Amino acid sequence: MTTEFAAAARIDACGHDIYAIDTHYVRAGLDASHLLLADGEAAFVDTGVNSSVAGLLSALQTLNVAPQAVRWVFLTHINLDHAGGAGRLMAALPNATAVIHPRGAPHMAAPEKLIAGARAVYGEPLFTKLYGDIEPIDAARIHVPEDGERIPFGGRALEVLFTEGHARHHYCLHDAQSQAVFTGDSFGISYRVFDTKAGAFAFPTTTPVHFDPVAAHASIDKIVATGARFALLTHYSRVDRLPQIAAQLHEDINRFVAITEQWAGDEQCEQRMSEALTEHLNRRLDAHGVTVAPNLRDTWLAMDVWLNVQGLMHWQSLRRRGSKRNKP
Repeated sequence: MTTEFAAAARIDACGHDIYAIDTHYVRAGLDASHLLLADGEAAFVDTGVNSSVAGLLSALQTLNVAPQAVRWVFLTHINLDHAGGAGRLMAALPNATAVIHPRGAPHMAAPEKLIAGARAVYGEPLFTKLYGDIEPIDAARIHVPEDGERIPFGGRALEVLFTEGHARHHYCLHDAQSQAVFTGDSFGISYRVFDTKAGAFAFPTTTPVHFDPVAAHASIDKIVATGARFALLTHYSRVDRLPQIAAQLHEDINRFVAITEQWAGDEQCEQRMSEALTEHLNRRLDAHGVTVAPNLRDTWLAMDVWLNVQGLMHWQSLRRRGSKRNKP
């Protein structure tokens, strides 16, 4: 089912009373907020940005859900494409509590450092265009979970799983009843434009500043170990056949690391890495049977390649500084 509504977004039914709402971050089909419904209660997983909030509230109206019924706003991590609109959304949901990783919670209550970090990555003009003013969440309305904690919702429990690798303030949310896991960015990116008869095409996201390949591998395995039948990615929504996707994500992480090590220290490191990552992803798209035109591939991949390169370069610089500190 696809429903158009006033805020020019889209609602897709994912099964089990779970809906993907297009947040229209950058372009349609790039970023989703997921809405869960159960026994008169509702919960959002990730929120998009400030400009997404009108669409999320309109989606509630379309699905006949009162704002007062929203019990939880789960933020898988506090990167702004996932959490930038959370403060504004919470202001419209009087009974909701935000569930935020212990490393992220202080920065959503007082977002000054979060804003400064994002501005450093994107630059002031792009930051303002994408995110606007980040509104804080009242600390009294934030719940800080523990790893493995089970959050009550609609007559069942949703399990919080800490998953580092992409961000140190990241968790996934496992719903055993629907056999789904909401993965934020810990299970990569999978745009529906690249779907083929072979299924979903996915690749890792290594954006700044916390990429850690060892932790990323472990988090992928942790997600698969839930036994979930499908994952709901923020970029973009439902993918099935998790073991097969996990195997490819593991291979890609290793390849991304190899590319980083190959070009570290080169005067044109950033350009060389961007070219190598783009070439690698295009070879994978060809092998997957994707026939999307090259210019459209670039539209979908360019921003992710740029962000991935920034994260990989930052990781490499930390490694090099660490190795120098450890020398006798």
